[in-house]
Amino acid sequence: MVKEGCDPNSVTYSTLINGLCNQGMVDEALDMFEEMIEKRIEPTVYTYTVPITSLCVIGRVKEAIDLTASMRKKGCQPNVQTYTALISGLSRSGKLEEEDLMPLSRFLIGWRGIGNLPNTETYNGIIKGLCMVGIIEKAMVLFNKMLKVGPSPTVATYNTLINGYLKEGNLNNALRLLDWMKENGCEPDEWTYAELVSGFCKRGKLDLASTLFHEMVERGLRPNQVNYTTLIDGHCKEGKVDVALSLLGRMEENGCNPNVETYNAVINCLSKENRFPEAEKLCNKMAEKGLLPNVITYTTLIDGLCRNGGTHLAFKIFHEMEKNKCLPNLYTYSSLIYGLCLEGQADDAEMLLEEMEKKGLAPDQVTLTSLIDGFVMLGRLDHAFSLVWRMAEMGCKPNYRTFRVLVKGLQKEFQMLEKKVAVQHEMVCSCSSDERDVSFEIICILLGRLSEIGCEPTVDTYCTLVAGLCREGKTYEADQLVKNMEEKGLSPNEEIYYSLLRAYCKNLKVEPALEIFNSVVVRGFEPRLSIYRALICALCKESRVGEAQDLFENMLEKQWNADEIAWTILVDGLLKEGNSEACMKLLHIMESKNCTLNFQTYIVLARELSKVDKSIDTNQSADKLRILRNVTSN
Repeated sequence: MVKEGCDPNSVTYSTLINGLCNQGMVDEALDMFEEMIEKRIEPTVYTYTVPITSLCVIGRVKEAIDLTASMRKKGCQPNVQTYTALISGLSRSGKLEEEDLMPLSRFLIGWRGIGNLPNTETYNGIIKGLCMVGIIEKAMVLFNKMLKVGPSPTVATYNTLINGYLKEGNLNNALRLLDWMKENGCEPDEWTYAELVSGFCKRGKLDLASTLFHEMVERGLRPNQVNYTTLIDGHCKEGKVDVALSLLGRMEENGCNPNVETYNAVINCLSKENRFPEAEKLCNKMAEKGLLPNVITYTTLIDGLCRNGGTHLAFKIFHEMEKNKCLPNLYTYSSLIYGLCLEGQADDAEMLLEEMEKKGLAPDQVTLTSLIDGFVMLGRLDHAFSLVWRMAEMGCKPNYRTFRVLVKGLQKEFQMLEKKVAVQHEMVCSCSSDERDVSFEIICILLGRLSEIGCEPTVDTYCTLVAGLCREGKTYEADQLVKNMEEKGLSPNEEIYYSLLRAYCKNLKVEPALEIFNSVVVRGFEPRLSIYRALICALCKESRVGEAQDLFENMLEKQWNADEIAWTILVDGLLKEGNSEACMKLLHIMESKNCTLNFQTYIVLARELSKVDKSIDTNQSADKLRILRNVTSN
């Protein structure tokens, strides 16, 4: 072609690149791709997607991500096939949570134009990607599409969605999906129950975790080491060590041998409760079974001693650990640093930090915050702030606890200054009449001190502070902080707005909540269902049901899963607060707009309505529930 003076075009190159990739000659295909770019021939989305897919298949995911980034920079937008390939590749490599997936998230959020996807694997890949980047509501939209037009969801689909809800702490929806799964004839497997038991244990819902564990056994699924260890660890984390010991015994009776992780969970709990003789006995039992203590075993003992004033004994275990060629990890050092700081030995703790870094272990937020707290307790605030600067230099972001520790130090400094001024002027020292102003003043001093040490407050700094203040119910301080950042030319992000909106709704300050809601919509953000729930419930509590209905109708125009709307807003929102009347009105709106609900969702509604209105039988059918709605509304 070239000899004949016929220049190859985009189609020519794309065809050759595709052929090379099909033969597994990916590097040759990439060389041809580079040649194409050098000749200023614009690759199409197809040209890019073929090597991106091949790179993902052979595990070279980083190169695939880089090629996608290059593609976007050149103004060529990835399509569903491109992102499906990336999600599948990232899922296989286990790197889905490690990479920067914000471009992926943005694409998946705005996918209204996507038609039916080719197969179950593609659906499951995208659903997994959405769940892992925290956009489960969009995953539920795809799930709905699978139910309506196929292909049918598999066990893997349900398991992914259940895990997505558990990660968000939404245990109710995870259980609802389990019921739905069983209702649709899709049998839960070991993985389903393992994730559910783990999720409920992590949230301290041990009774439900135990119920699910027993249900698993009843369904003929045999619990393995992981299942038992999860339940044992859950009880240990709640301080129920005797129950954990009982479970450990039952595990052995059922022929399931505990592993090092199982023993570590119990040893950790015994150590924290200062029951060291029993912990030591369990260590010996491990050794008898040929299970050598690992770094976690040693660290749990060290942590327990450090928390109970036995740091000197903890160091003995630390040296024994090194003697046994068991290398200490970040958590080992963090426990010792915490123990030393607790005993007022912050300088020794800092020396230990230096030793840790020399061994190539980078401290995290917990380690550095413990050390900062140690110097704050000694009244050495300047040194504490120098550690914050060091923290920033390491690329380790302070969390809310870090800022709380610094605020505690500044408050002490502020009070000492007040006393000093009072003594000088022979006055009686008293607290300010408006404690809120003092609190906000301290926060401003904190921001000022951060600027002085070269850690200029960023949107992330404000976000951490606002979210923390809102969790503590300090909406006044949070609101003032948002105004402060806007005065400094910084624009609040979604998380800041939503933290404040939720806090206002909780305090039934509906007007400022509505202002924030309208503001985020104007800025192009798409509020999640939990935000709609907070606002609708607050409006109903304030007897502004008409506005709640308008907001609900507006919400229904967007792309959501109808069942998830019912679960989130009607059940976990209005019915949880005992407002069955508003619930029925919104249910009527959903039905009038042909938002089809699954029969299982009507069962959930009936059950929850019966708790509010005792005249409703929990076993009523969907049709009876609709009749009841008409009776109630009339």
